[in-house]
This record gives sequence, structure tokens and C-alpha cells, in this order.
Amino acid sequence: MENRSEPSLFTREREEFHKVLVESGLLSINSSGIATNADKGNKLSVAIAYDLATQLGACRAERQLAQTSGANFEVLISNFVKSTFPKLQTIRPGKWEVLHLGNRSAVSASKFAQYEHLEYLSLLTNENARLKTIIGNDYMVAPDVVVYRGLYTDEELNDPVTIVDDRSALQASLRERNGGRPILHASISAKWTMRSDRAQNSRTEALNLIRNRKGSLPHIVVVTGEPTPSRLASLALGTGDIDCMYHIALYELRAAVCNVAEERNRPEILELLETLIEGKRLKDISDLPLDLCV
Repeated sequence: MENRSEPSLFTREREEFHKVLVESGLLSINSSGIATNADKGNKLSVAIAYDLATQLGACRAERQLAQTSGANFEVLISNFVKSTFPKLQTIRPGKWEVLHLGNRSAVSASKFAQYEHLEYLSLLTNENARLKTIIGNDYMVAPDVVVYRGLYTDEELNDPVTIVDDRSALQASLRERNGGRPILHASISAKWTMRSDRAQNSRTEALNLIRNRKGSLPHIVVVTGEPTPSRLASLALGTGDIDCMYHIALYELRAAVCNVAEERNRPEILELLETLIEGKRLKDISDLPLDLCV
């Protein structure tokens, strides 16, 4: 009798993510055969998105409002990370928390250790109109989803070996006694689709996180449901800002692009996607939790 092993945690959570994606109506196909993540004015986008949505079992339904789609997508990404990354304690132990912020949240990067100085700068500029004109507020970043690490009490740090006392490690960020803030481990930008003007917002936010930090740099990633390789490339190509881009269904996307490239004699779109994958600039969402362990 064949002994079939149970699916792994990542496989189960990936399947659950796709199930909720479809059941919530975020990914669906309308009466005209256009998937909700497609650009209806772009034939390649429509074809690839339809193939991708069909593979994931999308139902016939009308498109959600753009604002609703974005917020729902952020929640899905947050839930996926919550259900995977904190469970990897044997690889990356820590007091991990995953928080969905969204654009309307009062929480920003300044609530974390590496960026707490920005809160003081914000207070100064709010009190001084001239200073605000000079500096602006581009340094303030409120990521869609964050992963942060809580601090440790001395009792926790000294179990089972005494490693801290009153004479050393008096400024270490991880030590709760030193009065610091939680440490930002990852900033996750969620982009349900990527239109050329909006896609670059993630790059701007990434550069602000890089330039304005004091201390270690958090992981800076983008998760998207965009089906078109050229639009994925507009953000994924290049280095120095985002760590990597993750697709909600990379394996299914590759199959869809392969089908459309063959049907329409457009081999260049498959070649571009393969370039992103082989160059490790585009990965599947199931790769994200392990990458956050680095």
C-alpha cells in the first residue's frame, strides 16, 4: 500500500491562501471573461490573468472596488505570514508579531527601534511650518504589513545562562530594560495589481526605509497578484531597494504565461518571466516565510 505523506505546512497554507482568495471574491472572473487582477485594456494581461484565475478555481463574479481589493489583499497577506513565519522557531527563534497596518493606520515605521527618531522629527516639522517646507514628510513610511520582534526581559535573557547584568549591554536594542522599542524585522508592501504609476511607490518606500534607519535594515519585500511579466519586471528588476518580489501563485503564473506565449507566438514574455525567476528577483509566496528567517 502506497504511503503518501501529508502536505507540508507551506503547501497547506498556500492552498488555504488561494482558497480564501477565490471564496472572498478578490480573485474572480466577470461576465466578460476578465479576471479581477487583469488590466482590461491590455490583451496579454487579460489572457494571462484568465488562465491564472482558472487554474486557481476562480468563480464568475463582478469586480470589487479598487479600495476594497487593496485592503482585502493586505489582510490575506498578513494572515498568510501569521500562519507560517512565527512557527519557524527552530530556524529563527524570537518573539515575533505580524501586524496589518494599511494606509489608514496611525502606526508607522517610527514606532520601531530603527526609526523612532523620525517621530521626533515629525513633531518638529509639525510645529515649524518653515522646517516642514524644507524637509517635507517623505521620510515617514507606513508599510502595509510588518513583522516585528519583541524585546526580552533580563530574566528571559539569563535563562539558562546569565549573559547580562548591571555592568554591560546597557544599550542593546533587544534588551527590554534599556527602554527601547520593538525591532522592525520586515516591511511587506502588498500590491494586488501593478499599474506603472503605483508600482514605484513600493520602491520609494523601500529607499526611505534604507536611508532613514538607525540600526539594522529590515527585510523589504513586495507581494503581488499582477499577471503581466513586463509590469512585474518594472519593479522586480534591479537591486539596492527591495529584497525581492513575491507572487501569489508563481507556479500557476508561469504555466499561464507559457500557454499564452505559445498561443500568441510571444516567446519574449516567457523569456522575461524566466529572467526574473532565474535571477531570484521573483519568487512564490511560499518562499517568503523561509526568506524572512535569514
